[in-house]
Amino acid sequence: MRADRLLSLLLLLQNRGRMTAPELAAELEVSLRTVYRDVEALGASGVPVLADRGPAGGYRLAEGYRTRLTGLTDAQAGSLFLAGAPGPAQELGLGADLAAAQLKLQAALPAALAGRARRIQDRFHLDAPAWFREADPVPHLAQIAQAVWDQRVLHAHYRRWRGEVRRELHPLGLVLKGGIWYLVAGAEDAVRTYRVARFLAVETAAEGFERPAGFELAAYWQESTSRLDAVLHQQTAELRLSPRGQRLLPMQFGAAGNRALADAGPADADGWVRVLLPVESEAIAVGDLLRLGAEAEVLGPPALRHALAETVAALAGRYARPAT
Repeated sequence: MRADRLLSLLLLLQNRGRMTAPELAAELEVSLRTVYRDVEALGASGVPVLADRGPAGGYRLAEGYRTRLTGLTDAQAGSLFLAGAPGPAQELGLGADLAAAQLKLQAALPAALAGRARRIQDRFHLDAPAWFREADPVPHLAQIAQAVWDQRVLHAHYRRWRGEVRRELHPLGLVLKGGIWYLVAGAEDAVRTYRVARFLAVETAAEGFERPAGFELAAYWQESTSRLDAVLHQQTAELRLSPRGQRLLPMQFGAAGNRALADAGPADADGWVRVLLPVESEAIAVGDLLRLGAEAEVLGPPALRHALAETVAALAGRYARPAT
């Protein structure tokens, strides 16, 4: 562990130039005392670390010194596909490996390319979870990820909508969608999708399993999401939207809202338009459409309009009474 830390300290000074002891301590997540000891150890091993005193001081390497100790470990190399997503890397247990791999890559790059890499890192950041929603707690994610990598059977205790089940799973891959982790796994002669946050317990078995011939994770996920979309959106609602409702629709319904607006009819004298919007089951559609408030009117189908009217009437009656 100390050897890795010394190498990280050396690469930090090489990549970034002069750094203060508090800055190094923050990057390495150690105490100031540890930084002082590590700097002394680097000097004793022949690395020319110079200490500049004063307000603009700090530690730096002697002019022209560069290390070639940039070999990546297996874990660090495997973490590189998450280079734009430090949060998911941390959840997978690869946060430290990702940071070390990035330092080693920066050290191996020519000066011009290293500067460009730092500018990109300073100017672009990927935040996977959606707005106003905390990420799922995923205490078993790292163990599941290891089973995926090692191709080991998982004995899992899982919470479904209809109750808890125990399954023997063949973990095939992990997918991060909208800040939510999903496990794609073989179970009972079929490939299924499981939300990682709903695993109550997992145990990695000693035995392995054979991956299905020709299975491709990306292709499965695309087909699965397309199938889910077709199952969920089984009916179409006809709406009238005010000008403000037209602005709200994409915010509340995403790409489906944008497509509905693109095919909208002409606006009336007050700026209202008619759109056709794919919606889920009646119970879910009522809740979704209520988010548009008075900026939308459901014209059809009749059953959906009636269900929405009943809900609105119940709300009006409840709020007409004094609060108790």
